[in-house]
Amino acid sequence: MEEQDTRRVRVRSKKEILIEQCTPYLLCIFCNICVAGFNVVSKVSLDQGMSRYVLLVYSTAFGSLASAPLALVFERKNGSKISLLVLRDVFFLGLLGDVLGRVLYFAGLEYTSPTFVSAMCNLIPSMTFIFAVLCRMEKMEISRHSSQAKIVGTVVAFGGAALMTLYKGISLISTRSLIDTQRSHNQSASDHSKLSLDKDWIKGSIMLFASLLSLSAYFVLQGKAVKRYPAPITLTLMTCISGTLMSTVTAAILDHKAASWRLPWNIALLGPLYNGVVIFAIIIYVQTLVTQKRGPVFMTSFRPLSTIIVAIMELFILGEALHLGSIVGAILIILGLYAILWGKEKEIKEQNLVEHTPREKDIDIKQENV
Repeated sequence: MEEQDTRRVRVRSKKEILIEQCTPYLLCIFCNICVAGFNVVSKVSLDQGMSRYVLLVYSTAFGSLASAPLALVFERKNGSKISLLVLRDVFFLGLLGDVLGRVLYFAGLEYTSPTFVSAMCNLIPSMTFIFAVLCRMEKMEISRHSSQAKIVGTVVAFGGAALMTLYKGISLISTRSLIDTQRSHNQSASDHSKLSLDKDWIKGSIMLFASLLSLSAYFVLQGKAVKRYPAPITLTLMTCISGTLMSTVTAAILDHKAASWRLPWNIALLGPLYNGVVIFAIIIYVQTLVTQKRGPVFMTSFRPLSTIIVAIMELFILGEALHLGSIVGAILIILGLYAILWGKEKEIKEQNLVEHTPREKDIDIKQENV
């Protein structure tokens, strides 16, 4: 009987370990599906004439309203104290993630296309890795295979994303737009013209690059903040409130027209609603959980998946054709992603071996003494 009970315990523990190992992967995939929708929905709202500053204000405001009930229900009895260091982190999280990161992100999206923005976002894992190394949150030992895999995987993934954006090739799959066929053809033509070195494309690329730097620093700071204040939902709520206050001041200074603040009752309204509830409330909370368990590099290494998802969404929603360059680039992105994850898992296994080896020796010594 005792042996059967111990076997049952072992089977349960293995299932729990398997679920615990798979959960971060599933959460990251879920995040990237939602982020892909964020790019497409935001592009639609901006094309409908909504100001990028007002879009950010309403997005963070809806995010605050959506995350407040969750914080009250699940973290009402949270024993963590809000210190000055936590408030400082919340201020910079709102500044880096919302005001600087999202405003510049929306500007880059307005001047380019969702596919291009998603492709450029594959720089985030490498930027986050560099920031994490500088902040001593990640180890960088070139002699180890784990570090080599993460470096090579980042380069390969970015190369695949660049190929998807800059090389079109022959059209393999095309479909009719679900919104407006004529609009999709016009949008497609404008997007392809922006790939030439015109002023708008260069301006959008520079703004987007600055946005990615800000977001990469945000992810690293998020990993440190959740260690100081281990209540991810409340931290998400405070970040949204901080972003709402700062983005409101920014919008009032840069876009003070009364007409810009009116919410339209059409498809453009989907942008701030989706961004607020899904991105600023749910996704930021999920990202905080994954960052707390696996670190910022692991969480951002799934970014290349959003490029593939956006390409598929543009195929069916915006009527974009799927070309040879997109398929080849997607294969490179998957290979690069696999290399990054392999390097990260190998690094975790090496750390676990180092941590458990002394304990096993102590057990052997105790058994010999007995």
